[in-house]
Amino acid sequence: MNSNAALTAAVRAGRGERIDWRFRALPPALSGLTLDEAAARRAKLFDDGFFGPFVVLDAAAMEHNLATMARWCAERGIALAPHGKTTMAPELFARQLEHGSWGITAANAGHVRIYRAFGVPRILLANQLVDPSALRWLAGELAADPDFEFVCWVDSVRSVELMTEALAGTERPVDVLVELGGEGGRTGVRDAATALAVAEAAAKSPVLRLRGAGGYEGALSHHTDDAALAKISSYVDSLRDATITFAEKGLLADGPVYVTAGGSAYFDRVVDELTKPWPDGLEVVPILRSGAYLTHDDGFYREISPLGEHPRIAGVDSFRPALHAWAQVTSKPTPELALLTAGKRDLPYDEGMPEPQLLRKDGVVTELTGHTVPKLNDQHAFLELLEGSPVEVGDWIRLGLSHPCTTFDKWSLLPVVDSDGETVVDFVRTWF
Repeated sequence: MNSNAALTAAVRAGRGERIDWRFRALPPALSGLTLDEAAARRAKLFDDGFFGPFVVLDAAAMEHNLATMARWCAERGIALAPHGKTTMAPELFARQLEHGSWGITAANAGHVRIYRAFGVPRILLANQLVDPSALRWLAGELAADPDFEFVCWVDSVRSVELMTEALAGTERPVDVLVELGGEGGRTGVRDAATALAVAEAAAKSPVLRLRGAGGYEGALSHHTDDAALAKISSYVDSLRDATITFAEKGLLADGPVYVTAGGSAYFDRVVDELTKPWPDGLEVVPILRSGAYLTHDDGFYREISPLGEHPRIAGVDSFRPALHAWAQVTSKPTPELALLTAGKRDLPYDEGMPEPQLLRKDGVVTELTGHTVPKLNDQHAFLELLEGSPVEVGDWIRLGLSHPCTTFDKWSLLPVVDSDGETVVDFVRTWF
């Protein structure tokens, strides 16, 4: 029986880590305290010595997103294996599993190793794994822990051959899914004939077990018009077709069949397709891998998510952005320009620039509208000012962020704030 006890214990042990200079935004007054001791202080971002810039997590928004996604998946009969590469935070993995997640998705072997160091019991590697060193390590993990469950992708006969060679003589076979790439996709086979050839090779391997099919629809589009959504649905439907073909030809191993897709942009279409009726006798576990839902954002996912600013799912509360940055104004060289103490080394910029939202002046927070950040340097954000802007040197600006996946990797320890946006009630440790 799959258990999260080891992960819970490892996260609890990690709370004993002590704060020091490695965590650049945290105040010296918290140095020497454990994460739990520091959280109990309920320090204030602007009154207790935090060094800007800093990125914070909103506790209430995260809880809302966790509960919303868990409830919706349960109602639709879909298993959720959120992509852990979004946060690389085992504490957040534990919370996702507590909310009913089936497992945690990884992107590479290094992620799997970190997950296992914290005792994650079920891992879906949404990628191929052909490195002999990683495969030998994986074989050891599977042999040492009969409760550890693992599945990864194959998308070529060559990858099956490499896995079979590296895993020769191992005690437990490795579960694999044939990955379909779709037209214009990323990795994955491009046609049904190749998919069948890969499936036949995997089924013949003495050290692999073919479990189904998987893929990533997010590489096919960044739009939400009817044509884009139809393309996504057609792709996911091809996963169904491939899985049914594998079953009809007797290629699938005994036990549950896994069919998986789903980033954070089109999970509504993924679920619509994967929860359609399956042939009698086929025990299918449809798995969604969305990860960015946990914090949502104020940019890319706000625009494209099925539960974003323009929701495509009726009757469900939209996700709330739970990830924000605060940066101080340190220069105002002209009436039209101010510079903030945050740049590319601190903030994401691959899916849109940070969005100025709030102004904190003399302890008072007000909305800041009409201002933009058109450019970032390594350590500076260029804030374009409106005529008559109230922004002055010394003020603080809260920024909405676009793309959580390239935010978390810049911060090894993030404060979690209460509903007032300034009281720190917890800390989340990341491992990149």
